[in-house]
Parts: sequence; C-alpha cells; structure tokens
Amino acid sequence: MANGSFERFLGGSPLGVLVRLIFISLLVGAAMAFLGLSPRGLFDAALRFVRSLGDLGFGAVREVGQWVIAGALIVVPLWLLSRLFASRR
Repeated sequence: MANGSFERFLGGSPLGVLVRLIFISLLVGAAMAFLGLSPRGLFDAALRFVRSLGDLGFGAVREVGQWVIAGALIVVPLWLLSRLFASRR
C-alpha cells in the first residue's frame, strides 16, 4: 500500500489517528468508570450472553434481534452524522 492510500485507509496520518484514538479511548474509559463499568465486567457479560444463547434457543435469537435494533438506533445516526461531516472536508 502506498503511503497516501494507507493514510486514506486510516483517515489521516498514523500519528494523528493514534492521538485521536488515545483521546477517544480516554473519554470512553472515563464514561465507563462513571457508569461503574469495567472491561472485565463487559467481557463477563458478553460471555454470559453467549452461553445463554445455547440455553435459551430461539428466545435468545429474538433478544439478539432486539439488541441489534436498539444498537442501530444509536449507531446508524452517529454513522450518518460522521459521514455527513466527513463529506464537508
């Protein structure tokens, strides 16, 4: 990959992307601490969820569908806004 296409793939210079990712990680980490969440707790919850898929059968599939819809209500507008602001550059 040429340097220009690599920067295009990253969304900027590698150092700039690294600084942005560190800053966003700091904000997300602070928000998680404020909400009382920990990476270990999230991992354990995800593991319990995966195990419950086998235990619940089709009820779990319905629950996953509800989670996808609930997540999409947050993710899709954020993605759309990011694409709109990116197109103005």
